[in-house]
Amino acid sequence: MIALDEWAEIRRLHRAEGVPIKEIARRLGLARNTVRAALRAEGPPSHERGPRGSAVDEVEPAIRSLLAEFPRMPATVIAERVGWTRSLTVLKDRVRELRPLFVPVDPTDRVEYDPGEVAQNDLWFPPVEIPVGDGQQRILPVLAMTCGFSHVTDAVMIPSRRAGDILAGMWEITTGWGACPRTLVWDRESAIGGSGKLTAEAAGFAGTLGVRIKLAPARDPEFKGLVERRNGFFETSFLPGRSFTSPLDFNIQISAWLTERANTRHLRSIGARPVDRWDADRAAMVELPPVAPAVGLTNRVRLGRDYYVRIGSCDYSVDPRAIGRFVDVLATPVRVVATCAGQVVADHARSWAHAATITDPLHRETARLLRADLAARRRTQTTRTHDDGHVVAIRALPDYDALFGVDFDPRPASRALGSPTTAEGK
Repeated sequence: MIALDEWAEIRRLHRAEGVPIKEIARRLGLARNTVRAALRAEGPPSHERGPRGSAVDEVEPAIRSLLAEFPRMPATVIAERVGWTRSLTVLKDRVRELRPLFVPVDPTDRVEYDPGEVAQNDLWFPPVEIPVGDGQQRILPVLAMTCGFSHVTDAVMIPSRRAGDILAGMWEITTGWGACPRTLVWDRESAIGGSGKLTAEAAGFAGTLGVRIKLAPARDPEFKGLVERRNGFFETSFLPGRSFTSPLDFNIQISAWLTERANTRHLRSIGARPVDRWDADRAAMVELPPVAPAVGLTNRVRLGRDYYVRIGSCDYSVDPRAIGRFVDVLATPVRVVATCAGQVVADHARSWAHAATITDPLHRETARLLRADLAARRRTQTTRTHDDGHVVAIRALPDYDALFGVDFDPRPASRALGSPTTAEGK
């Protein structure tokens, strides 16, 4: 095998200078047949080595047999089944080459969306604990929404993955956009449609906005791969090197990062920056309704003597004057408001901690005054009167027994009347 420069020199001498084959062979010290082969070649010589044998060749039939029956069997399990004791690297490489021959082909199409057509939704759980007050730190979900046409992404941290909190996050994002895409894509998130059918809360939200919530097929994360890739981008480009003092601080930081970085970078998939396509995307969306949809966590309970209501795992105090009456509670990610007969009887900042108790000092003072007033009434109330001031007579219970001829004394009548027994008479 001649070198590339020798091949090029042979062709130059023969084609450009007309040097005979015999002379070329003499000058370069090559055989005449080598010169003739170089002149006949259609391309430069390549130095490709032939395949070398591998220790995996001996167990390849067994690997093929296992893959034919179990196409997705992990390479580590295959190594156990075939008795492989050498390095796993070469075995994994061979399994990687053979597996496509046994796994059914599942091609995916490249989807292009029209402006305002769709937004993909997902919950991202950043692996970092956020201070939530009461000396606690928690890993909290982040709702991410990515528009299909412009690829504009927005995200907000929410207190929980319950339907009311998720819908509150969706409403906050769409309110910031000033419009809502015609279709909202979700996976089988339990609060949205874990059974394959929309929950009542999700259906009510979509109906109020006049849009559709589309559930992805089960076990098909690629159906909303756009927002799934954004979640990975968050973990590699947003989280590293950051710290957070509260959920509010997290939302402020991610909002600024999305505005300045994520939505302004050039994306090869659309050939533009998301912000460059946002105006067209926003113009084709559905305008928001004049009446806000029902979002947040709700509860209706008759207020007990322990004048607290529970939202999530936290207890919030209510005006004790509402004890015994029905109280309606609405908790957004920011506030917890309780009303009784249309009047506000509690208004607290929402706690994102676990099993916390939130008490309004005014409610505690009101309860103290009510207890003191009740005790004073009991001390001073010696007689009962009608509304007109007429005294209500209070008789002893024996008076009523004598009036109706009832005797509840368990002793014999003679003993009850004080008559001596036979022994006593003696």
